[in-house]
Amino acid sequence: MAEQQRVSRWYFGGIASCGAACCTHPLDLLKVHLQTQQEVKMRMMGMALRVIRTDGVLALYNGLSASLCRQMTYSLTRFAIYETARDHLGRGSQGPPPFYQKVLLGAVGGFTGGFVGTPADMVNVRMQNDVKQPAHLRRNYSHALDGMYRVLREEGLRKLFSGATMASSRGALVTVGQLSCYDQAKQLVLTTGLLSDNIFTHFLASFIAGGCATFLCQPLDVLKTRLMNSQGEYRGVVHCAMETAKLGPLAFYKGFVPAAIRLIPHTVLTFVFLEQLRKYFGIKVIT
Repeated sequence: MAEQQRVSRWYFGGIASCGAACCTHPLDLLKVHLQTQQEVKMRMMGMALRVIRTDGVLALYNGLSASLCRQMTYSLTRFAIYETARDHLGRGSQGPPPFYQKVLLGAVGGFTGGFVGTPADMVNVRMQNDVKQPAHLRRNYSHALDGMYRVLREEGLRKLFSGATMASSRGALVTVGQLSCYDQAKQLVLTTGLLSDNIFTHFLASFIAGGCATFLCQPLDVLKTRLMNSQGEYRGVVHCAMETAKLGPLAFYKGFVPAAIRLIPHTVLTFVFLEQLRKYFGIKVIT
């Protein structure tokens, strides 16, 4: 007798991440603005009002094309590697792989995705931060591809991958926090027998995963943002970390609240969208 099973296609993660990015992009933009302040001057609401007063409501969506381009490189790669490898390991055993294997897969997938997505990520940061620069210092990229082309032409291939080490390391941590912790949290919730595989379970597991991801990656996220937005004032990751440390230990967690406000909803929306894609477009018939 034929049986239907929900599975994930390798590209579902990229599509789901794009959907989530469209909803949370203004929060991501505000997070970048807060992280690139040299001193703690404004909080999230004040920064939002400043952006709106200066450039209008649509300025909250500056860099959306770069954000979507990043999701279709970074997120698509990490989801594809993680889920393909996890499903392969799962087929050779009686159940899902143990948590430590999920962590290793998440780290490998996230590191690879972080490197692949570095050019789009750098352009994303620059486009988001452009609105608070003086008019003569704005880069004014038309869209993500224009930004990557201009960086390549004007600053070289090396600059296009500026901060790749930090982005890859951050990608590894956030993927462990999101994908590995989501799978484990969902597995534990379903094991209790109190909840079924429904949208509430997906929400609960993804909320936990978003919190884990925010805690793990925030220090690296701050350094990555500063490196990508630099005008040559940092000699490398270590120098950037030392300069940031001069502002105090909490400087590594600057923008933590907006990062959590952005990353947790983004994580929740990504996995809710992903589970719906699995439900309606990932049906596999087993005979």
